[in-house]
Amino acid sequence: MGRFTDKTVLVTGGGSGIGRATALAFADEGAIVVVAGRTEEKLAETVRLIEEKGAKGGAVRADLTRSDDVAQLIRTTVSSYGGLHVAVNNGGILAAAGPISMIDEEQFASVLTTNITGTWLAMKHEIAYMSENGGGTIVNVSSSVGPHVTVPYLGAYGASKAAISSLTRTAALEAIGAGVRVNAVSPGPIDTPMSLLPGETEEGRADRLREALPIGRVGTVAEVANAVLWLASPESSYAVGVDIVLDGGGHV
Repeated sequence: MGRFTDKTVLVTGGGSGIGRATALAFADEGAIVVVAGRTEEKLAETVRLIEEKGAKGGAVRADLTRSDDVAQLIRTTVSSYGGLHVAVNNGGILAAAGPISMIDEEQFASVLTTNITGTWLAMKHEIAYMSENGGGTIVNVSSSVGPHVTVPYLGAYGASKAAISSLTRTAALEAIGAGVRVNAVSPGPIDTPMSLLPGETEEGRADRLREALPIGRVGTVAEVANAVLWLASPESSYAVGVDIVLDGGGHV
């Protein structure tokens, strides 16, 4: 459809799962797509898939918990790929699953640093650039767990995602005056390894979710990518600080 022709889009956590699907969806719409994360091999594979579509892509290795890395990521994106029009902050980890009373401090800190600090630093540098360069759109990937539903044994993850939703709303109000729209999507169980319980097969997950979710199935990465693209596009120009929950009715 070409909704993002000649626009530069940055997708963090773009080496797999929702991040890769989102990067490829933007490529299908004509965007120049830059993916960022810690694992060079996964990022390179995403770039290869982008280029197979005839689109332009690039990869930048970055630790999103380090301000210097994020600042350099934005500088490289702008200087090498023509600006920064859309940013999708998808980088994050689950980890630290278990009762609150048994999670150790290192595990807890790792989840909060990666998920909260990483998203905050990304927004900090993205908003600063966009505010001085004609505006833009930012979509944060949160989760239904934390902001919308409470799941035992996912306390650290849920707390980090609830914080991302709060940061999204605050940033949205602060940045809209400069022409920067900030919104979020909150997926529930999606067809990635993150939604599998320890030792669970995809068939087992399907059986579990058939009973657990009103829609009766796991979500797809394409369904999340479609929501992200809508929020990033002019079609959602009146949406500011919204959080689209994509969990098959699990939060209702």
